[in-house]
Amino acid sequence: MRFPYGLSDFGTLIEGGYWYQDRTDRLADLESTGRQLIFLRPRRFGKSLLLSMLEHYYDLNRAARFEALFGALAVGRNPTPLHNQYFVLKWDFSLIPAYGEIADIEAAVHQHINDRLRDFERRYRDRLPEPIAIHPDNALSSWESALSLLSQTPHRLYLLIDEYDNFANEVLMADRPGSQDRYQTLLQGEGLFKSVFKAVKAASGGLGLDRVFITGVSPIVLSGMTSGYNVGEDIYLLPQFNDLCGFTESEVSAVLRQLAGEGGDWSVDDALTTMRTFYNGYRFSEEAAESLYNPTLSLYFLDALRRQGQYPRRMLDENLAMDRNKLVYIAQLPGGEELLVEALSGEDRVLVPELVQRFGVADVLAAVKDQPFMASLLYFFGILTLAGLTPFDECRLRIPNLVARGLYVERLRERWLPLTDGARERPEAVRALGQHGDLTPLAELIEQRYFRVLSNRDYRWTNELLVKFAFLTLLFDDRLYMAVSELETERGYVDLALIVRPDKRRFQVLDLLLEFKYLSLKELGLTGEQVRERSREALAELAPVVKKLDEAEAQARVYGATLKARYGFRELHAFAVVALGVERLVWRASTL
Repeated sequence: MRFPYGLSDFGTLIEGGYWYQDRTDRLADLESTGRQLIFLRPRRFGKSLLLSMLEHYYDLNRAARFEALFGALAVGRNPTPLHNQYFVLKWDFSLIPAYGEIADIEAAVHQHINDRLRDFERRYRDRLPEPIAIHPDNALSSWESALSLLSQTPHRLYLLIDEYDNFANEVLMADRPGSQDRYQTLLQGEGLFKSVFKAVKAASGGLGLDRVFITGVSPIVLSGMTSGYNVGEDIYLLPQFNDLCGFTESEVSAVLRQLAGEGGDWSVDDALTTMRTFYNGYRFSEEAAESLYNPTLSLYFLDALRRQGQYPRRMLDENLAMDRNKLVYIAQLPGGEELLVEALSGEDRVLVPELVQRFGVADVLAAVKDQPFMASLLYFFGILTLAGLTPFDECRLRIPNLVARGLYVERLRERWLPLTDGARERPEAVRALGQHGDLTPLAELIEQRYFRVLSNRDYRWTNELLVKFAFLTLLFDDRLYMAVSELETERGYVDLALIVRPDKRRFQVLDLLLEFKYLSLKELGLTGEQVRERSREALAELAPVVKKLDEAEAQARVYGATLKARYGFRELHAFAVVALGVERLVWRASTL
């Protein structure tokens, strides 16, 4: 099998014999849904390949290649009447740089549209009555010239726009002086962005443009262009298009079974469990029946299995590293860090009345960024996903999988434990626990460094949550572990489980389970100074501490039995951990 990792050209994919998850059966539904469609998905979720498939299907120049490209696919067996009936023009706004002054960005927009029209003219030269008049400094005039020529032919235009919001998002989130001013100039009033879409709308009113398909990441600029382009139909929350991009579990499982025949020291069941933990969990419609796997990350994993016969060393494809910038942006907003904490708690605590789908310029630049605003942005960025509705008809949002969770942990760790404040001690402390089952170095790091930071955060911590966050942010390491907070078992939720990846069991790494309890100094009847002065052994003998340790240990044994049966390992190192205020940690270790 050959996997099209990083390949978004449909023709190359099909003619090169690469694996393709067929979505051409949705073409009839797309045609009947509307003529101007807006489809949003997170970065690297297969949008560009989808547009390339549309381009190859509708392009009148590719009619002779229809059987070669689509004959083996669903639509090839039952094509729609519109196949190969259009001139196709594609704009890719991800190619427009977001740096420089506003004049530089506007010039880049004109340049891109003109370049696409020049390419369009080369491809359709034999079908056009004369060359398109390109106006170097005014791409909208070039656009009108192209439409005038198309009106003299028997065919109409299908316009594809990829990453319509890319350069605007980059301008907004760039940490550069004047970024917000540039964003406002582009979108507000008669800014260039609005003028471009006003021209697209006008073209669809009898000037030769018949269909438009727009992809992007978020609706953050939809309000800015609504008055100029109010004819687009949003399809990104419709259940019938939930899996238009992305893979279902049955599809991933089928590929793994086929790939297993090519060899390699791995099992289908273990590989599917690993992929489910790291890559599954995306849901883009409240009515959708199934969650989805991130397609880029899945192909990254599958390609490593094919080429190396083993899992990739890192589960996060670094091509997604730019998603960290989205969390940086949110974390810096008032209340943003608190939202990240709530999402990471693993208790589906992020609730919004409904997803925000219109972000006006004034809202983005000046208004208070409340939780619905920030949570909705994280949803569109793919760092939160829909998890159902509450009894009060609110949207429940959660982190979709372990890769996304790792981005949260990384961001919070950077904010809470900078390099100059104990981060250099972390690797040795993590190694002591993960390799030898020694919790002491990590506990000392938390006591001396981390508690001081976390206790200053006003998050209305719920006792054990503070302790869990200290351990989670320090121990998270997808290189070795599937680190899962609030892992569900038949009898409840494990506070923190660190399950060794199936492909890493040949190394000296321990499976770990940690259950946390909290005792306030008032409950202990001691001052902070008294707690700090006593030995850990003496503290562990105090009656209130013994009671909490017993409770945590009992829970660990129940949960541990479930985890051992689920994952099939023989030995699990469990820790019952009790925090005494934000001063000291005591624990009891056992092997299950």
